[in-house]
Formats: sequence, C-alpha cells, structure tokens
Amino acid sequence: MPQAAAPARHSPLLRYIAGALLAVVVVTGLVVLIIWLAVQPKKLRYSIEHGSITGFNLSNDRLNSNFYFVLRANNPNRRMSLYYDKIDVTVLYEDQKLSINNVHPFYQPRRNVTFVDLDLVAKNATVFGSVARDLRMERAGGDLSLDIKIRAKIRLKVGVFKIHRTLKVVCGSLSVPFDSHQGFKSFPCDTDMDT
Repeated sequence: MPQAAAPARHSPLLRYIAGALLAVVVVTGLVVLIIWLAVQPKKLRYSIEHGSITGFNLSNDRLNSNFYFVLRANNPNRRMSLYYDKIDVTVLYEDQKLSINNVHPFYQPRRNVTFVDLDLVAKNATVFGSVARDLRMERAGGDLSLDIKIRAKIRLKVGVFKIHRTLKVVCGSLSVPFDSHQGFKSFPCDTDMDT
C-alpha cells in the first residue's frame, strides 16, 4: 500500500509575515479610500476665454506675429489648492510650432477661478511649404485655426500633503480672429494629469 503524503507544514514565522503583509495592504487601502472620500477630488477645468492675433507678417516663409489668449483655470475642489510651478505654452498651426513661451508661476486657492494672460510671440518662425500657403489662405479669410498646448509642473496641496504632477491642457482648433473687435467664443480644453 502506498503511504499517504504528510500535509505540508508552514512555519509560524511565514504565516505571521503573510498576515502582517495582508494587514498593511488592507490598512493602506482603507487610508487611501478615507482620504479620497474626505477630499472628493473634482477634475480641473480650463478654457480659452479670449484670443487675438496682431502684427501678423508672413514673408519668405518666415512668420512674425503676436498671439494673445486668456486662459480660464477653474479649480472646483473644496479641499485642494494648486501651485503652478512651471508652465510652458505652445501655439501650433497644423502641428507646426509657431511660438513657445513660459508663464509666471502662480498659486490657485480652493474653489477659485483664475484668469491667466498668455502672450506669445512668433519671431522669424520658419513655416514650410503647404503650411505657409494655408496660413496665407486663412489670413485672407479673417481668422486662423490654432492649437494651444500647455504643459505645467504643478503641486496639489491637500491639507499638509503636496503631490507633484504634470498637467497637460490641449485647446485644439481655436478659431482666432485677426480683428480683436470681432467676437471670440469661449473654447473648452481637454485636460490630462500624469504622475
């Protein structure tokens, strides 16, 4: 007759370590859940409220122009404020960069709407072939279809904790008039946050 195999015995130390690890995971999960329920984070909202183009000059496939936008930054959170430490703004036309600039760092309190002026200058920006042709055609039409990309290093402040993140805001296909007296429609932007 074959002998029955003895049941495997686990050492009490191994059971203790496994139980302690499980307890740490459960407690950590509960802490995260409680903090999330207390803070109830809401998505940050951004929009372009005004836009204009001045000093537009395109010659020899070189662009000189001033772009002015007003960014509306809405922080609807009751328990979270933001520090914008580094803000890079890019104006693009048909995926070609026309201008890049930095915005001064600022602090945004809880439940706050902040308006940020974005002044960008294209100085001798080289535009290639069909892009130059399309710019001339849109200039004749009275407005320009631009994309604005914003990348910011931010700190979210919740109580005494500060969490570092990278914020990406994309405002695509803005119809920006050359005449500043022509109406400009508020345009919502897409937002994404990386760790």
